[in-house]
Amino acid sequence: MEIILPVGFSENLKRSMGRAGYSVHFDQRSGNSSYVKRLSRDFYPRFHVYLKQLNNQQVLNLHLDQKKSSYAGTHAHGGEYDGELVKAEASRLEQLLVVADSGRLPEITVERKSFWSNLFRK
Repeated sequence: MEIILPVGFSENLKRSMGRAGYSVHFDQRSGNSSYVKRLSRDFYPRFHVYLKQLNNQQVLNLHLDQKKSSYAGTHAHGGEYDGELVKAEASRLEQLLVVADSGRLPEITVERKSFWSNLFRK
């Protein structure tokens, strides 16, 4: 699934992806960097994001790696490019990147209660 970044995206992408829970992944075979987010403490399954240039625009290519490649010498893996989980993550990532680029933090409202009402749960 592709996420097209706004033309004037000025936020540091590495920092923004880190805030979204992604870490930098450097592939020694290809020499390319990408971003990964594990779904458990195991290495797979994980979300995998590549950055590419398309017509002078930055595009994030998101997919879900289900498992490591099965055969030696191949790059094929059990990747899911469209699915409910991938769509939900793309939506979440897109919202976080738009907020990061705007330079404002999302509004958080906290209901204030007095010490006594918190203590006695009224």
